[in-house]
Amino acid sequence: MADYGHDPTETAAPYTIFKKAGYEIKFATEAGNAPQCDKKMLEGVTQKILGAKKEVVAMYRKMALSNEMQHPLAWSDASFSLDPFDVVVLPGGHDKGVRQIIDSARVHELMVDYFPKTRKPAGRKVVAAICRGVLVLANSKDGEGRSVIRECLTTTLPAKMEQGVYLATRPFLGDYYKTYGAGSDEIEKTVIKALGHPAQFKSTLNPGGFFVEDEKYNYISARYPGDAYLFAEEIIKLIESFNRIR
Repeated sequence: MADYGHDPTETAAPYTIFKKAGYEIKFATEAGNAPQCDKKMLEGVTQKILGAKKEVVAMYRKMALSNEMQHPLAWSDASFSLDPFDVVVLPGGHDKGVRQIIDSARVHELMVDYFPKTRKPAGRKVVAAICRGVLVLANSKDGEGRSVIRECLTTTLPAKMEQGVYLATRPFLGDYYKTYGAGSDEIEKTVIKALGHPAQFKSTLNPGGFFVEDEKYNYISARYPGDAYLFAEEIIKLIESFNRIR
């Protein structure tokens, strides 16, 4: 995670579901600082109109007090590795603070090393990303400039959803919903550029739960907070399938 700005639903819903499943969870930030999710999604008028539901706010408050979130690992540490972990989850968020992880050369290096270990059928590692979390993977490129998800089926926040909420909130929130500023490309367009072919991008404007599981890699992606519960449940199903194969 970045130090600040992730979406609370995309963070707290998976955390809570993984805890109930008995998983050991670790957070990682750049320097080991305890992360904070986007306050606009947790407090005030913006929370009531656009933000996390009350039950998610309660989940977030509990998560924020946890030992895991209070004492993260530092992904900038030279000794840090993703290898000990079975699953790496990348939440999204609107706030510009999330650019700390999206643009991190160190995180890109870590993902270039880790992502190939998810390749089916032998791979037993999982990578999952939701909303702007997919940008971390789109920007994680090998020495030849190829994104780790170049061969994958993926989704992210659809351009029409992003543009719609941006235009609707611009009079009072400015470019808040445009993480890279008002003139930047939609997330969907940026992700498609990282793929081998535009047809690999899958999406829907249906507000119901939606996710995409790749065929070649143990990689699951989702669009926005409304997908967060299903997203986490599908990650667990994928991990449990490894046990059945064994």
